[in-house]
Order: sequence, then structure tokens, then C-alpha cells
Amino acid sequence: MKLVHVYDAYCGWSHGFSGTLREVVSRHPELPVEVVSGGLFTGSRRVPIREFGYAQGANARIARLTGAEFGKAYDRLIADGSFVMDSEAAARGTVALRDAAPHRAPELAAALQHAFYVEGLSLSDPATYGTLAERAGLDAEAVVTAFRAPGTRAAAEADFRRAAELGVNAFPTLLAVHGDRVTVLAEGHASADDIDRRLAALDAH
Repeated sequence: MKLVHVYDAYCGWSHGFSGTLREVVSRHPELPVEVVSGGLFTGSRRVPIREFGYAQGANARIARLTGAEFGKAYDRLIADGSFVMDSEAAARGTVALRDAAPHRAPELAAALQHAFYVEGLSLSDPATYGTLAERAGLDAEAVVTAFRAPGTRAAAEADFRRAAELGVNAFPTLLAVHGDRVTVLAEGHASADDIDRRLAALDAH
């Protein structure tokens, strides 16, 4: 069995779920975790953040429920409403980091979200990935090159297709995949204890 974490780096609820995922990973080192980008803001949804209107209210609720941090630099980045959340760029960044250290994919996805939601760094900026790679002890130049590579764009599109094939249309969603059996462990918000109970119920069958 493995866990599949379907998230979007520009999704506030995914950011809020980072702490839960970190705890689940630490409790279950025996379970491999695949990280898949869902593609929340693509196509016609790739518009200035002001068109969503609800970001600040939603983030306040996420912070209250999950303890997730939304930093002042992030507030400054989105203050005038012109910032465009491009999930395709964020998915390419996820692929570039994931390929550099596959076994650290959940940790790197969380770092990516921290870069945006706390540090106010754009996930469309190649320099963001250089910074994250350096911090993680990875080859920054290789990660930035990968972010720009055409093959990474194709891999991001493959992530979006995989999310759809898994039936995921809300982020984050944590799945347990065992052969052909796919079980939803969490959608949106859950605690590590909630997920443990669901895993235990799976094991009992």
C-alpha cells in the first residue's frame, strides 16, 4: 500500500494540511508517499487573485482550523489583487523538486507552499525553486533547469490527468492505494489521528 497526496501548491487548504501530512509521514515511515499536483488554477481559472475575492476570509478560517501560517510577505504579494496563481507553473516546480529527491516529495511540497503563503514568493519564478533547492541541499541549478524544461511541462500535465483518473476534484485529498483499491483518507481537512483511524480500519479488512 502507498499514500497518494493530491494537492495544489496554490490551494490554501493544501497549505493547511501540510502539518497533518508531515505527522502522518513521521508515524508511517513504512508507507511510500506519492505527491501529485491537482491543477486548481489552470486554463480559464488562471486569472488575477482579485477575481476570487474570498482569499483572505478563507485563509483566516484555514489558519483557525489548522494552525497554518499566512505571512505578511504573502499579504503584500496579493494586496493589490493583480497576482496570478498559475497552477501549471507550481506543478512544474513540484515535478522539478520531486525528481531531484523523490523520497522527500511531501517535505518539498510543504516547502513550496511555505515559500508562497509565508514568504510571499511567486511559484512562477524560477528563482523560487533555486532557493528551495539550495535550502534542501539539492542542486539548485539542476532544479531550475528542470523547472524550465519542456519535459517537466508534460510531467505536470500528467499529474493533472492522474488526479482526474483518481477521481479527485477537491484539494488536498489523501488516498490509500492498494492494488486497484483506492480509499479516501482525507479531503480538505483532517487530523493525523483521523487518518490513523481510517488506516487502521483498512488494515482490519
